Amino acid sequence: MKKLAVILLAALMLVSIVACKKPAEEKPAEQGKVFNIYAWNEEFKGFFEKYYTVPEGVTVNWIITPSDNGAYQQKLDEALLNQANAADDDKIDMFLAEADYIGKYVDSDYTMDISKIGFTNAKTQYEYTIKAASDVNGVCKGVSFQCCPAGVIYRKSIAMDVLGTDKPEEVQAAIDTWEKFDAVAAMAKEKGYYMTASFAETFRAFSNNCTSPWVDANNNLQFDPQITAWIEQTEKYIENDYTLTAGVWDAEKTDQMFATGKTMCFFGPAWYYNFCMTNAMDPDNGCVGDWCLVKGPQAYFWGGTWLLAATGSDNTEMLKSIFETFTVNTDVLNKMVKDDNQYVNNTDVVKAFAEDPNYGNTAILDGQNDIAVFYGLANDIKWENHTNFDQLLNEGLQNKMQEYFKGSVDKDTAMKNFYQYVKETYPTIVLPNN
Repeated sequence: MKKLAVILLAALMLVSIVACKKPAEEKPAEQGKVFNIYAWNEEFKGFFEKYYTVPEGVTVNWIITPSDNGAYQQKLDEALLNQANAADDDKIDMFLAEADYIGKYVDSDYTMDISKIGFTNAKTQYEYTIKAASDVNGVCKGVSFQCCPAGVIYRKSIAMDVLGTDKPEEVQAAIDTWEKFDAVAAMAKEKGYYMTASFAETFRAFSNNCTSPWVDANNNLQFDPQITAWIEQTEKYIENDYTLTAGVWDAEKTDQMFATGKTMCFFGPAWYYNFCMTNAMDPDNGCVGDWCLVKGPQAYFWGGTWLLAATGSDNTEMLKSIFETFTVNTDVLNKMVKDDNQYVNNTDVVKAFAEDPNYGNTAILDGQNDIAVFYGLANDIKWENHTNFDQLLNEGLQNKMQEYFKGSVDKDTAMKNFYQYVKETYPTIVLPNN
């Protein structure tokens, strides 16, 4: 009995020791030493290099391909198809996507749930930016560092000559509907000015207010009334010399931002300043301070850049750190507003600037608080009626209609050319009368 008691006691002690022993801590996954980022321009690259501290021993590679004619998506798609078999140092870790095609990637297995890397979306992020980066099941695959409410950026000196005022509230009252905007365009023409400098200048103001998608649930191509309204307005503007026929990115248009320019209105969000208005900021030939921002005929947003987490990345800790830097690091975000004229994706940060009586954009707007204007517009942004076809359909329509607006073809031919373009680009889309 004594022997049995000793054996039982020993067994109980062993169980006790095993029960009390701490489980072995899981060794964190080893992080990669090469971080590959795919992008279509160097805008975010500039912010990244300015504000993000790369972990010691990590090399960052930027693979940049312009987005014209879908070239960026083609390059990215090729790399994603090879992602599973690529060497660790060659795998995509993060890639950028725009509003016009982000759904294509978040609804795929090539992007991963950011909660799996320990990142949680903050309440300060604009809800539409989260929705845009989420798949059909609501799983979020990335973040945006910016929010893109947009308005009308007008030349104060031209507004004074045309309307007799350059005050934002009075200019806004004069152009707060498309009918009023058209009437001011006629007044500007009489004074020797253009209302806009591109046939496509107002396109986003219309297209981002569409109530139906480019392609319906049955894969039929459809024209929303807003798209039709843009075509009709542009026809009238070209017929009456209210606008130039330049493309939205063409030098002929951006040259109108020099002091010698004769155009009153340009349409854009905060990123438009740095990306499109360098001529306006030219110290010798520009017109710094001769600009103001207002809502315009209708609220809209334009663009945005999302940072998506690529499935297969071996740099998950760095991914999480990048996401945090550009969404919740208030020191960085405050600098991006003050120093880079950005409208960042953090409601607390932009609200503070919007309500600050001492803040003003001196780089472009002669001290106007543009953040207050954008802040008033941002909450109206809704993420709806988007398809994965949007980029190429938007670009294709504008390119084919420009041929008509320039007089190279008639309207019927332009439309036939657009349908042929759709047929070649997206054979599965069902065209009207086909």
